[in-house]
Parts: sequence; structure tokens; C-alpha cells
Amino acid sequence: MKKIAQKNNIQIVGIKLRTSNAEAMQTIPPFWQKFYQENILQQIENKVSDDVYAVYTNFANEGKNNEGVYSLIIGLEVEKIGVLPKNFVSTVIKSSKRVVFEVEKGHPEKVGEKWLEIWQTTDIKKTYLSDYELYHTSGEIEIYVGIE
Repeated sequence: MKKIAQKNNIQIVGIKLRTSNAEAMQTIPPFWQKFYQENILQQIENKVSDDVYAVYTNFANEGKNNEGVYSLIIGLEVEKIGVLPKNFVSTVIKSSKRVVFEVEKGHPEKVGEKWLEIWQTTDIKKTYLSDYELYHTSGEIEIYVGIE
């Protein structure tokens, strides 16, 4: 049985990349490096915790599929969105029903494998509006996929 979660709206502040699944292996790893090398974590004000969110949103085929380009926003949950530093963006993960997939604790390199598994899952009706990865400071990693 799959774990289903429904959380309230989550406000995120971070940095944004426009990419696609075809380019993901070339664009996403350097984007994560940028997040840590530029110490983005410490630059975010009003943060709730140091748990990191990777939010997939603004799909070219929103509501239909994950083909084409989409936005990846890596950032933190904030209590309120204040004045954003240059090159930062904000987004809201809207409250909705999501299936939660767990990735082996402490192994962020296995997230891509888990996504491949998720894309092949046929027993859930995905919404393709906003999915996210949650990297807890404890090392736990969860992927939240929007469903109808």
C-alpha cells in the first residue's frame, strides 16, 4: 500500500532552473552544485528549517505529462516570503493529494533511479502540476508525486 500525504500549502524560496527530462542528467547535477557552492541555504530568510526541497513545477504540458520543459526550484520552506535576493524565486506547493516514495536514507544519488521507477508506475493517476523531493537534515529523502 502506498503512503498518501496531504499537507497545507508550502512556501518555498530558492533558485530556479528550466530544464527537461531529456537534458536532466546534464543540467540538474551542476544546478545542485551551484545551490551548495553558492551557499544558497544560508541566504534564505524566514526559513522554517534546513530541510531542502526540490520542486518540479510549471510543466510545458501541465496537467497532462512531464514531457517538455519544466522548472526545478531548489530551496527551503519559509514562514513568509520577504524581499528576495537577486536571482532568487519563490513558489507555493499547493495543498493536494500526493503519493510518497521513499529513497534509501542518506543516498541522494539514488533519487534518479527512484524517479525512473515512479515514471513506470501505472497504478496512480499523476496530476503533473507540482511534484517535489524533500531532503531532511536527518538524511531521509522522500519524493511527493501529485495524484488525482
